[in-house]
Amino acid sequence: MDGHAIQIINVEECMKKTSFSLNEESLSSILLRPDVRDKKVVVVSVAGAFRQGKSFLLDFFLRYLLSSDRTNWLGDPEKPLKGFPWRGGSERDTIGILLWSEPFFMILPSGEEVVVLLMDTQGSFDSTSTVRQCATVFALSTMVSSTQVYNIHGNIQEDHLQHLHLFTEYGRLALESDISGTPFQHLLFLVRDWSFPYEYDFGNNGGNQLLDNRLKIVQQHHTEHQAVRSHIRSCFSKLDCFLMPHPGLKVSTNPNFDGRVKDIDPNFIENLIALVPHLLAPVNLVVKKINGQEVTCRELFTYFKAYIKIYESDTLPEPRSMLEATAEANNLNAILTCQEMYSEAMSKICGPDRPYINPTDLDAAHLKTYKAAVEKFNTIPKMGGEAFSADYLERLKETLKQLGEDYRMSNSKKDIFKVGFIYLLLMLLNSLLYSFNSVYLTTRF
Repeated sequence: MDGHAIQIINVEECMKKTSFSLNEESLSSILLRPDVRDKKVVVVSVAGAFRQGKSFLLDFFLRYLLSSDRTNWLGDPEKPLKGFPWRGGSERDTIGILLWSEPFFMILPSGEEVVVLLMDTQGSFDSTSTVRQCATVFALSTMVSSTQVYNIHGNIQEDHLQHLHLFTEYGRLALESDISGTPFQHLLFLVRDWSFPYEYDFGNNGGNQLLDNRLKIVQQHHTEHQAVRSHIRSCFSKLDCFLMPHPGLKVSTNPNFDGRVKDIDPNFIENLIALVPHLLAPVNLVVKKINGQEVTCRELFTYFKAYIKIYESDTLPEPRSMLEATAEANNLNAILTCQEMYSEAMSKICGPDRPYINPTDLDAAHLKTYKAAVEKFNTIPKMGGEAFSADYLERLKETLKQLGEDYRMSNSKKDIFKVGFIYLLLMLLNSLLYSFNSVYLTTRF
């Protein structure tokens, strides 16, 4: 199997203080690959309580994406399950946030090729994690994913909704500030070990019936419960649910279980075969959007860096800071787009492989391209409002002016007449110095 899990968000505990850090080198090795960086991205993340089979599930996602035969993607029933590290037992296995090192290329029904990334997260509410750790990991993974799988056990209970409310609070407040639309995209409640198929059947249909029932707002509800449900609905553009049966005693009680399909309950396998394409079939893929704009891998890298800054301190961030970090990354990406547009246009006129042109013509080309780049920046949808973007517009203008000077300097070096004149001038000076020295020596002696 090509690829392996790479830790991109580290969680460290020192002197009772928690710190989060981004492994930029590892993340760039995935998102900034030449064949990946400019493609739209789909990020599927799994989050939830610890020791509930998140990594185990992700490895079936991997098997689907790696298979060349999507009708028989489970493959050999005797083959052990490999990919993201997982094991049975009661202690947590995943720490921080991990990405699979190899991106997957999928063709959407529209014909566009996109990149699919799989994300694993540290489980919530184990004996060593603080509420801040849990909230941060869940919030970060939700902020950067296009599909978040909320992995829960047994049933959708009130505490699951309360935790989800806490973890997505920043999204709600950012939405009330000036993010257009919902801050997050697709949330799938994945209920594991569902024991009441006589009430709601296994699968997506039964799951959505259960979810509608749990999120229904009725007058008899306490106002706090009503607020939780309204909040959750306002945070995600799509809410979904899938009910999974128990995988069988061989899975849950055998310490030597290694993921072979033959050892898993057939009812679980039947529903797994329905679940995975429900998330990963090309027709169901959700491209990552931020503020309504589809995001490339390179842009996602910028957002990762902006978001992790929020969590580098030891206190949960003010909700507004998430908006500001998003707006900053959004404006920086706009600058990069306009800068590349300017450089591409100017390189065709006076790039390294182009001949010398008249300085007046060069200035005219610079001014025309400069205005086009500034206009492009003003038309790109950006977060933060006009006042927030003003500083970034000035930064773009200064960058374009400097690039213009660089092109003028490069062009002047191609002027053969100017170069020839300087050469002749140096020869003349050299000749005069030689004559002066000769006369000086003759008169002296």
